[in-house]
Amino acid sequence: MNLIQFMGAVEMGLLYGLVAMGVWLSFRILDFPDLTVDGSFPLGAAVCAILIVSGVDPWVSTLAAILAGMVAGFVTAWISVRWNILHLLASILTLTALYSINLRIMGRPNIALLGETTIFTPIENLTYPHLYTMSGAMLVMVAVALLLLYRFLSSEKGLAMRATGSNIRMAKAQGIAVNKQILFGLALSNGLVALAGAFFAQSQGFADVSMGGGTIIAGLAAVIVGEAFFNPKVIIAALVACVIGSIFYRLVIAMALNAGFLGLQASDLQLVSAVLVGIAMMTPRLRAKIIDFKSSRSQA
Repeated sequence: MNLIQFMGAVEMGLLYGLVAMGVWLSFRILDFPDLTVDGSFPLGAAVCAILIVSGVDPWVSTLAAILAGMVAGFVTAWISVRWNILHLLASILTLTALYSINLRIMGRPNIALLGETTIFTPIENLTYPHLYTMSGAMLVMVAVALLLLYRFLSSEKGLAMRATGSNIRMAKAQGIAVNKQILFGLALSNGLVALAGAFFAQSQGFADVSMGGGTIIAGLAAVIVGEAFFNPKVIIAALVACVIGSIFYRLVIAMALNAGFLGLQASDLQLVSAVLVGIAMMTPRLRAKIIDFKSSRSQA
């Protein structure tokens, strides 16, 4: 793997770190399995791309993408909470609808942003190597999003959301409006994913209606890998683990696909992802067995 491939994997890892934080928020904080992210990722890209080619400021376009993603997450939560529909089914309904909505927004299957002004245009005009400036810019943006999310989860409203996901009955007993917490939590989660979609469209120069396939797998993989190797105990550590797990996940995939002796091709991406996630899920149990084995030997 050469330097270009390495930095490209790091850049994608940072970008999908936003997806990982969104997935972590819904799965770990709210205990709400949400598949909407496979639709909100291309939704953010579609909204951002169509606004940019229409002459709208790229920062305003990115904000609109976040709001669109929040609406998608809100709809999923509303279907589940208001009509008492299973989490996964509610998110599948929204995901299915988003495919047609994304096509309607773009008016065609894909939109090219080559030659358009994006939030990364000033960075591209710098004299520094493009590889490092893009990764640096992505790192700054992800760090800002991480700190803002940590600040929210440490606030009174954030603690109420965490209590809702931890024990919904106890949260109700404490007077917390749990339905509102779920609605806002899912909206925030998908807003982060849509933000990642907007960044992806602007950094890669295109938006495509099918670009969301496998987003939930990438997000879950980053969360599981981060938790498996770092075992975070506090919120800030869990958020950092999501981002590091995302980078590690992308680097492993890049190394596997570029390792000639393995004979893997780009079409084997999903296979590599599944194997990596499986190993990450086995790691905590393997670690526990090793600890038990060592303790039993020491007692003997």
